[in-house]
Amino acid sequence: MSEALPEVVLYTDGACSGNPGPGGWAALLLWNGRERELSGHHPATTNNRMEMTAVIEGLRALNRPCRVTICSDSALIINAFQDRWIDSWMKRGWLKADKKPVENRDLWEAMLQAAAPHHITWKKVKGHSTDPLNNRVDALAVAASKLTADS
Repeated sequence: MSEALPEVVLYTDGACSGNPGPGGWAALLLWNGRERELSGHHPATTNNRMEMTAVIEGLRALNRPCRVTICSDSALIINAFQDRWIDSWMKRGWLKADKKPVENRDLWEAMLQAAAPHHITWKKVKGHSTDPLNNRVDALAVAASKLTADS
């Protein structure tokens, strides 16, 4: 019998001052009573790109396959996976139902690659509300976006 996969909770968020504008992303990994914060910034980006980057970087930080619950306030990301939008986009050659190209294809593909080794559960959390861990990654992402703005 194979060893059970580690259980990880990943909170993610992105922030952008202007859209586009300077942006930041943050991820919080929770595992076995431990925490690891990650964040970064980009001088010219969009909020969606920062939301997606947070998921990608959080998953890339895992050094082995895990059961990961990804908690995000991004309806776009959650719906893309829970409602299988991403499968439809790929079947249509990365076109949306209106035949327009899917925006940020590079990051969707990077997210799929980063998620591949893991068993993922997608969980929508309410942003800027009562979830203290979502508020924490929001504050980290906003702080990271200001690093870019100050540069």
